[in-house]
Amino acid sequence: MDTQLEEFADYAIKYAVNSGVQYCDARAEEQERKSTLIENGQTEYVRSVNDSGIGIRLVKDGTWSFCSITNPKSNEQIKNAIDESIKNSTHHAKNKKEQFSLYPNSAINKKIDYPILEKPELEKLIKIGMECDKIISDTSKIIKSVVNPWYTNNSKYFTSSEGSQILQNFSDVVIEMIATAHESGLTQSVNITEGGRGGMEQITNKAQKSAQNIAKKASELLSAKPAKEEKATVVMNPDFVSLLTHEILGHPSEADRVLGKEMAWAGGAWWKGRLGEKIGSEKLNVFDDPTIKESLGWYHFDDEGVETKKTTLVKEGVLKNHMQNRETAKTFNVTPTGNMRATNYRFMPLIRMACTCIGNGDWNVDEMIKEVKSGYLISNMKIPSIDMKRYNWSISCQYAQKIDNGEVTDLLRDVIVMGTAPEFFQSIDACGNDFTVRPITNCGKGDPMQSMIMGNGGPSIRGTATVKSVN
Repeated sequence: MDTQLEEFADYAIKYAVNSGVQYCDARAEEQERKSTLIENGQTEYVRSVNDSGIGIRLVKDGTWSFCSITNPKSNEQIKNAIDESIKNSTHHAKNKKEQFSLYPNSAINKKIDYPILEKPELEKLIKIGMECDKIISDTSKIIKSVVNPWYTNNSKYFTSSEGSQILQNFSDVVIEMIATAHESGLTQSVNITEGGRGGMEQITNKAQKSAQNIAKKASELLSAKPAKEEKATVVMNPDFVSLLTHEILGHPSEADRVLGKEMAWAGGAWWKGRLGEKIGSEKLNVFDDPTIKESLGWYHFDDEGVETKKTTLVKEGVLKNHMQNRETAKTFNVTPTGNMRATNYRFMPLIRMACTCIGNGDWNVDEMIKEVKSGYLISNMKIPSIDMKRYNWSISCQYAQKIDNGEVTDLLRDVIVMGTAPEFFQSIDACGNDFTVRPITNCGKGDPMQSMIMGNGGPSIRGTATVKSVN
């Protein structure tokens, strides 16, 4: 972190406090991003982007205001931006109905360097990307390979009027791949994302194996059958469960959605007002955990300076908690959960998932399948379609397989899985011992929209849902 950027952030706090604000925090951030796009053996682009700036959040007369400055050059810039923010707060405070209140937070002074085993470098990234592209392109019936590896080096400094000064330095390394096969008028695509918080070790070797898997599966899907529509027993693999958890358990757990503050543009929560009630089977345990190392949702302090911890959201089918910021925590009379995050310094932080997961079970996956007389093995996330309250849902998978008398049989294509949240979660009767965390790189929320990276995960789970193929 550039020391001058830190000094600008510290000055912002000092000036805001002297100007009579009730609260102020500043986030100084630097990011270096390098990426490449490879298609069918050709490098389409190599990009290098550097970004730095400060986001300043303050409360004056009980009203929030926010401003951001890219590459600040002087204290005068900081001063002018804060003056304008204070004017905005004072103006809008006339219509303020609710009293401002924040859950108290301790002053923290820390510097955290996240571990990196192998430093990310562009040439290494390109080499792995080309290897994966060749693996995909050389597979029979593949007509298109798309490989997008990237990494970011990040430095985030948080300071507040309560005395916190927290510096976090970390890197993320990710590779996104798509394999598309075509034959006799039919096209099938399979994709995968690998990566995490750390260095090149997050994708080395793992990426090549995944490239082989998606290319093989895309080719095989050309001869797969469509599924007939029926309500049946489904066994969902951890990759599919990750998206299911994200959409139907994670987003409704964000307290701002529960309170209806996002209803106008992003929806609410199907379990609003049901804390302490049973919302799923006793096999269902859900948590959010920013402390899971190497996940894209791993961090020690959120963008309010709150230290992170594992939060139990659902325990044995009973709704226990939501993800909270310092303001909603006062409303619910609980402690903040460390889930307040912004895409970068340009945005106000929002309540966001870190690493939301369904908890592990003790079932061997083969045993889960053996007990199914007639059903489906659902594999790998694709596209979700969810209503405003995350109640009615349909999620397409990349492929499925029929289960007959405990045996996995026909490969099925173009499969979509549908249900309602309470009915499906009540139907879960087994969770596997194959817990896995998957990287999510494009979760959108807010107005203006913020795209966020995070982890989601879980084990294989067994329940009941409607399955059909769509063309």
